[in-house]
Amino acid sequence: MAIETLFNVAHLHLLLNHVPTVGSVIGVGLLLLSLVRRNDHLKHASLEVFFIVALLTLPAYLTGVAAQDAVEGREGVTQQIIDRHHDAAMVAFLLMQLTGAAAWVALWQFRRRGHPAGWSVPAVLLLAVLTLVVTGRAATLGGEIRHQEIRLEDATPAVPGVGWLTKDGIQRIVTENPWVWPAAETLHFIGLCVVVGILGLVNLRMMGFMKAIPFAALHRLLPWGLLAFGVNLLTGMLFYVATPEQYSMNGPFYWKIIFLMLAGGDFLYLTVKAKTFALGAGEDPPVFDKAIAATTVVLWLGVVYWGRMLPFIGNAF
Repeated sequence: MAIETLFNVAHLHLLLNHVPTVGSVIGVGLLLLSLVRRNDHLKHASLEVFFIVALLTLPAYLTGVAAQDAVEGREGVTQQIIDRHHDAAMVAFLLMQLTGAAAWVALWQFRRRGHPAGWSVPAVLLLAVLTLVVTGRAATLGGEIRHQEIRLEDATPAVPGVGWLTKDGIQRIVTENPWVWPAAETLHFIGLCVVVGILGLVNLRMMGFMKAIPFAALHRLLPWGLLAFGVNLLTGMLFYVATPEQYSMNGPFYWKIIFLMLAGGDFLYLTVKAKTFALGAGEDPPVFDKAIAATTVVLWLGVVYWGRMLPFIGNAF
């Protein structure tokens, strides 16, 4: 079934493209308020917001190419305007992922030590403010695509001084260096094995297996799982930016992203759930936790399945 019969991807982009900007405003506001009031609950909530927004930014960015296809060739729409928006959105996406990762690290430290390290919250705030600025710029450039009345006269690059961090720059790196794609594929496969292996162990404990191991011991592995998740995300984005035509209207690709977002949320659940962290040796998890863990295992199997099906029931490669 073609992806167009499931939903209009361009409409989905218009719906989701406000999430990074609005979410960043909410997260920064909560974090600043938590610092003023010295309230750990508000701080915790702001860090959770950043992680959730980082996950939602993934489909917001990936649906952009389909939206581009829908407006190309229309009166007043030029390729230069589209490219400027895309390049700014790509940088904003990367910054949002760094912000979400830093926020999760602070949450992990909260759970393990009762408080984050002295550097983690300032780092999150700095990244979040920078992300908000770049995201606002990307949103403005996106509005200029169809609204000529708000366009600025100048045509300055969206990301001055970073020529390689653009769509054209990344495509040149991939196409002109034959070792880049296989190296990224290797890293992508290793990252997938690590993240599925670590989350598999942790969720098996939550399902009631390996009861001799306290949950806190397995909890130490989660940062390595998030690092592997990041490697997968970056290498996957490299493939997407280099050859977007293989993915923008590929049904299995969008199913993979849906499963990936839901599975990625498991990092947050495993970190913020206090009763789960307190699960000691020999203790059986609650039924609800077992259900969450079993669902997560199925979701990761779905990520692997849809990724493998890209060439067979999609139109990739």
